[in-house]
Amino acid sequence: MNGNDIIALGLGLQSPWEIVGQTLNTEKHPHELHLTIQAKRGTQYPCPECGTLSYTHDFKEMTWRHLNFFQHHCYITAKVPRVRCLEHGVKQVLVPWARKGSHFTLLFEQAAMLFVREMPVLTTARLMEIDDKKLWRILEHYVRHGIEHLDLKELSAISLDETQSRKGHRYVSVFLDCDAPEKPVVFAIPGKGKEVLAAFKKHLIAHGGHAENIVEVVSDMSSAFIAGVKLHFTNSNHTVDWFHVVQLFNKALDSVRRAEAKQVAMPKATRFATLKKADGTFTEKQIDALNELVEMNLETSKAWRIKEMLRWVRQAETQQAARWRLTNFLNEASRIADGIPLLQPICKALKTVGKHREAILARWVSEHSNARIEAFNGLFQAAKRRARGYRNDATFVSIIYLLAAPIQNLLQIHTK
Repeated sequence: MNGNDIIALGLGLQSPWEIVGQTLNTEKHPHELHLTIQAKRGTQYPCPECGTLSYTHDFKEMTWRHLNFFQHHCYITAKVPRVRCLEHGVKQVLVPWARKGSHFTLLFEQAAMLFVREMPVLTTARLMEIDDKKLWRILEHYVRHGIEHLDLKELSAISLDETQSRKGHRYVSVFLDCDAPEKPVVFAIPGKGKEVLAAFKKHLIAHGGHAENIVEVVSDMSSAFIAGVKLHFTNSNHTVDWFHVVQLFNKALDSVRRAEAKQVAMPKATRFATLKKADGTFTEKQIDALNELVEMNLETSKAWRIKEMLRWVRQAETQQAARWRLTNFLNEASRIADGIPLLQPICKALKTVGKHREAILARWVSEHSNARIEAFNGLFQAAKRRARGYRNDATFVSIIYLLAAPIQNLLQIHTK
C-alpha cells in the first residue's frame, strides 16, 4: 500500500475519486500539505436533487481545509463535476468528504464539534487555527440541523425556567422533557414570559408533538409563565417545584437582613448562617451569629424562623398532610410578620405562596421537579463563564443545545 492509498483510506475515498497529487509548501508557516483529488473522466454521477445518474457537464475547482497532517495544515483540492440532469438542469455533485457549502471536510468539522463540547469556541478556534466566526458557523449549522430532527410526538411533561444570558436582565428560556433520562433540552429561546410559551407550542407542533398531550408543566411562580401555560396548554396541570418556594423565602430573608443591617450592626457570619437549614452543618462563628440574632430579637431572626418553619411543611408525607401544614404555616408566619415594616419581603413571599397554593401542593403527587433544570442552568452558566460571555443570545442558545439537547450524533444525522 503506497502513501496515496493510505491517505485515501483515511479520507474514505472510493472510486471514482482518487488522489493524483500532493505537495508540501514549507514557505508558509505553519507548513501546508496540499492533496489533489480527481474524479475519473467519463463517469456518471447522481444528481444531488433526485439521484438520477447523469453525465458530466463541466468541472469546478474547490478547496477544503482538512485535519492537520502531523504539524502541517492540510488542504484538499478537487475539480468537482457538475452534471446535467434532464429534470433539474446543471447541478454540482456532492463530494463524500465534505458537506455542501462548507470549506472544511467532515472529519475536520467532527473534530471541531467534539472540542467545542469540552472547551469554549474561542479556545477551540485557536487550537485548530481557524477564525472563531467560521467555527461558530460550523457549530450553528450542525446544531440547527440536529434540532430539525427532534421527535416530540411522545412529549407529555415539561419543565421550564430562564437562565441569564447577559447582564441587563437578558435571559434565555429553556424547556426540558421531564421524562428524558439524559440530554433533556427540547427548546431554548431568548426572552422570558408567555411569549416563549407561544414559541414553544409552534416548535412542539413542528416536531410532531401536540399541545393537548402536555399534561404537566413544572416551573417557578412567574405570572407570565403561568399565563402562557393556561393559554397554550389547556390540558396541563401546573406544578411549582419546592426549590422555587425555598428560593423565594431565602431571597426574602436576605432582603430583610440587608435592610436591617443598615439600622443595626449585625453579628459576623449572619448572611451564610441564616441561609443554612437549622439541622445543617454550621461553623462556630455561624452558631454564635444565630444566637446573637435571637438574643437581640432582631427581625432577621424572625425571618429565619419563618424560613425554617417552611421546611416543616416539606416534610409532610402526603398531599393532605402538606395542605394542613401549609395552611398552618401561612397563618403562623403571617401572625409573626404582620405589622412589621422590615418583614414586608416575608409578607410578600407569604402572599405569593398563598396565591399558588394548589400548584405547590401538586408537588406531592407529581413525579417531576425542577431540580434537573436548575442543575443544567449551573452547567450553562459555567460554560458562559469559561467563554467569558457570548456575543449574542443566539450563540448562547446554540451552546445550550449542544450541551444538553438529544442531538449528539450530528454528523451521522447530517449525512443520512
